[in-house]
Amino acid sequence: MTSCIEVESLKKEFGKKVALQQVDLRIYEGEIFGLLGPSGAGKTTMIKLLTGELDKTAGNISVLGLSPKDFKTADFKSQMGLLSDNSALYERLTVYDNLKLFARLYNAPLHHIEETLEMVNMLGEQNTSVNKLSKGMKQRVLLAKAIIHRPTLIFLDEPTSALDPTNVEQIHRVLKKLNKAGATIFLNTHNMEEATNLCDRVAFLHEGEIKELASPSQLRYQYSSHEFHIETFSGEHITLKNSAENAEQIADLIRHNQIKMMHTDHPTLGDIFMEVTGKELV
Repeated sequence: MTSCIEVESLKKEFGKKVALQQVDLRIYEGEIFGLLGPSGAGKTTMIKLLTGELDKTAGNISVLGLSPKDFKTADFKSQMGLLSDNSALYERLTVYDNLKLFARLYNAPLHHIEETLEMVNMLGEQNTSVNKLSKGMKQRVLLAKAIIHRPTLIFLDEPTSALDPTNVEQIHRVLKKLNKAGATIFLNTHNMEEATNLCDRVAFLHEGEIKELASPSQLRYQYSSHEFHIETFSGEHITLKNSAENAEQIADLIRHNQIKMMHTDHPTLGDIFMEVTGKELV
């Protein structure tokens, strides 16, 4: 697999405060990678380092084959899309005029505007002033702004934070579509369900350090107790370890048609984060 982002022994300090320390990451082309951690863990700092908004204290960074000295160039910016807490729109302009401005800035063809608005389900609002949009609608326009030039790498910093479930689902559909078309997505989130549904791999960032890195399914299996949780038709709840000595008891329950529901233990990413770091993923 070809690397899209490579980070080695990365360190970032703000005065005496260490925001990131000895971070090693390799993100591959075409994957959705999730960086998970609570507020203050260093997730936003990581994106700012990878996009050239901040300078590293130590370590090595390579993004799209380019080093930090190239992150200010038009070549880098043309390949990269960004949606962060600093992203903004011109409130008095219409949705269409906002995207027209950014399309020209990135030398993107104007027909991308309607295509992108359709992608984020905002085509019917193209002539609406941004200041009349709801928060969820604005977030979808900001996403449209980030992808108007069809970047190969997209950075998203909490893109669905504080949005209602309908808007979250809409943005997730867009991200899956972009990824299917070949875009690599770097996603900062503290939403464990979002990470589970979207990400090929996730990393747990805690106090500036990577504590775990694997696919959501690998982590959930690794930290599972592998127990069977059984509910019988009589209302009895039974917990059995997944072992040979319990096979006959499970088989007997099946033979006598007593099992109403049975599932294995699979912790959520939030449960795992708590186990690994002692902190909640909020």
